[in-house]
Amino acid sequence: MAYFSNVPLSRLFTKHMDSRIPQRLLFSTCLIAGTQAFAEQTADSFVLEEITVDAPSDTAIGPDAGLVGERTTTGSKTDTALIDVPAAVSVVTQQELTRRGVGDTVQALAYTSGVTVDEYGGDDRYDYIRIRGFYQTGMGTYRDGLPVRTLSFTGSKFEPYGLQRFEVLKGSTSTLFGLNAPGGLVNAITKRPQDDPFHEAYVMLGPDQRETGIDIGGPIGVGDTWSYRLTAKAQNGANGSDHTEDDRLYVAPALTWRPSAFTELTIMADYNRRNTNSGHAIPLGSGIDPDTYLGEPDFDAMDREEYNIGWDFSHRFGNGLSFRQVARYTDLDLTYESVYGAGATAATRRSVYAVDGQLERFAIDNQLQYDSNLGAIKTRTLFGLDHVYEDVRETFNIGTADGIDMNDPSYCGRSCVDISYVADQVTTQTTTGLYLQEELTFQDRWILTLGGRYDWVESESGAPGATVRYDDEAFTGRVGLTYKATPDLSLYANYSQSFQPADTSSRASLSGDADPQKGEQYEIGLKFRPGNGNALLSAALFDLTQTNVVTQTSANTYEQVGKTRVRGAEMEAKWTMFNGLNLTGSYAYWNAEITEDGVGGNRGNQPALTPKHSASLWIDYTFADAVLKDLNLGAGLRFTGERYSDNANATKLKDYAVVDMSGSAMITDALRMNVSVTNLFDKREVVSVDSFTSSAYYNDGREYKLGLSYAW
Repeated sequence: MAYFSNVPLSRLFTKHMDSRIPQRLLFSTCLIAGTQAFAEQTADSFVLEEITVDAPSDTAIGPDAGLVGERTTTGSKTDTALIDVPAAVSVVTQQELTRRGVGDTVQALAYTSGVTVDEYGGDDRYDYIRIRGFYQTGMGTYRDGLPVRTLSFTGSKFEPYGLQRFEVLKGSTSTLFGLNAPGGLVNAITKRPQDDPFHEAYVMLGPDQRETGIDIGGPIGVGDTWSYRLTAKAQNGANGSDHTEDDRLYVAPALTWRPSAFTELTIMADYNRRNTNSGHAIPLGSGIDPDTYLGEPDFDAMDREEYNIGWDFSHRFGNGLSFRQVARYTDLDLTYESVYGAGATAATRRSVYAVDGQLERFAIDNQLQYDSNLGAIKTRTLFGLDHVYEDVRETFNIGTADGIDMNDPSYCGRSCVDISYVADQVTTQTTTGLYLQEELTFQDRWILTLGGRYDWVESESGAPGATVRYDDEAFTGRVGLTYKATPDLSLYANYSQSFQPADTSSRASLSGDADPQKGEQYEIGLKFRPGNGNALLSAALFDLTQTNVVTQTSANTYEQVGKTRVRGAEMEAKWTMFNGLNLTGSYAYWNAEITEDGVGGNRGNQPALTPKHSASLWIDYTFADAVLKDLNLGAGLRFTGERYSDNANATKLKDYAVVDMSGSAMITDALRMNVSVTNLFDKREVVSVDSFTSSAYYNDGREYKLGLSYAW
């Protein structure tokens, strides 16, 4: 895929908002207004039942009171207890993000079962994520239930300080979320206004790192009709080696309006500017310091400027009927420039790749839910219609640059960059999905989940004025069954499907029309919640297959016969134990195999960057009687097993383990001190090899930060 390449960028586009986006925004606004008007006109037509609500300690989207999340909307698009969902869902709460000192999405998911991260090491252009052995970076990233896809090079990176939890839904997910690779998805939840006032400011320092932020909010005026939140962060930092940067500016205001107990509208906006670098590597087997920078500091860049505005609207009509709408508009500019591929001597010219990109996206999801009873059977029906429009315009610059002495680098700047090829490309994609889900609960023990979805996808790609259009359609289904042996122990099974349209380069190699790649999963598992919700222990076995992968079958023929299968087991524990002890543990076993590969010669091989074994363990303890109030100390171990850097299994990568630590304590009743260290012992290993340039990427070295936060 395009976003695997190590490339840069040099010319900027003038922004032109696509005329179809204002039309979609206008339609969405009318739909919300119509819903409110309908509610007012029909208020006398409904007899609103008296409802007694025992509110859970945590909501389905957070923020959570502790380490263990209890509910989710990602697992079924309905507010459901995690123990009832017939699928593997992991939740990383705000407390866990704070305790571990998380600074990016990779760190946030590093202790999650069935997920591997940081597989490209010093290449931090994107949030690289692999779930159940399948690469999910381009297709499997969501925010507030809406897709944040990367169709080419122009794509986003999350700012974790603006988020209140991460959720990972594992396995085929297309029945609810549409086109996606089969491994699963990550859904990040944006911080929202809260009922009670809160105020926090912090500063953070580290080697080549200065960071400050503020997070304030609460009700406006008397009552709970209006509430607000403002989250902001500024950072000036480096990215693990000399001549790199990780500078950020993030500002996110949010406003909630509750005109009644039945209606709520939250408007969320953010500005996210992030200036970083393209990936850096060293020649394979060179033995030099892996942090040696062999690009061009005056040229290399991975700069993003992103604007988002959207809303989350809900209304309960009464008698079990409710409506919800989530929408977001995104405008993103990318400047991506890279000099890479240094050789063993300065005589080897380096490669140059640059992309100037501009993306516009509008995504909306409409959900109508009806809860009722059929005799002794509880029913929950969900009908949904979602729509996503994306327009990506990019200019590609390809060339070469002078070589460099890897033992004594001397940089030549932009003057030694020679661009020999320039091309413009337009990529648009429109997806519309219609889905229906039924949840039936029998005797409060058996929960049967049935779902089906039909998707229409229109894609266009090519030079401006000469694009080629492709149309795809697919039906996907899901069947899940949960048996609650006790209120705190459930066993489940599911069958689910996914689909993913073939990319442009794959289509060009086929003689006929391309079918979507398909995913199919069988899964069984159990979930146990001891200690009144203070823990969640889970285990799963799964068999996951992807078919219709474009594969070469003869010298001049390509067909969709490629097939990859991953069978595996996962275990995860999150436990707030006695006397202030918290534990997070995970283990995953992946038996991954390329089962069909045409004439590629990889049949029977292990797919690239897919370890058989991965595991993690994090433990932290709060000392009740320490000299420093609320003294908390934590340590974690992350292990990644042996794997191959390519599908040919020609380059084997060693297993490795790293240790992380954190600590915090109250200096006064309002002032807290925090410290975090990743890769404490500075363990460095090759985590990926670019066979084209024979370059080795290493995992990130030791990083540490010390901070103070003040709450009032």
